Amino acid sequence: MSEENKDLGDKAEEAANDFAEGAKKTANEFSEGLNNAVGGGENKKILVGILAIIVGSLGVHKFLLGYQKEGFILLGVTIAAYVLSCVGVGLLFVWIPGLVGLIEGIIYLTKSDEEFYNTYQVGKKPWF
Repeated sequence: MSEENKDLGDKAEEAANDFAEGAKKTANEFSEGLNNAVGGGENKKILVGILAIIVGSLGVHKFLLGYQKEGFILLGVTIAAYVLSCVGVGLLFVWIPGLVGLIEGIIYLTKSDEEFYNTYQVGKKPWF
């Protein structure tokens, strides 16, 4: 009986090792795919351009490009405009951050990959 338990234990250990190796391989493939999808590669043009058009007023595209100061400026202006819109004054300013995001998104998507990379990722041009 103990010989059967030993064989069963060896088989279980081997199965666990195979499972662990398979899980590591799957996790590595997933992280590589995620890096490519999120723009972990060299060029983030498509992701940043689409985000700028959709949620540009929140400054998400600026944060992804590494422009924290500019991202906080867009986010702050958006929040301030919505808060002030309760008073009525903010209604004049609510559309400005969204328009900035829309314009930047269009500019990002119309540039060539190389031009976008050199201008916004290497050259660090923060606005337009």
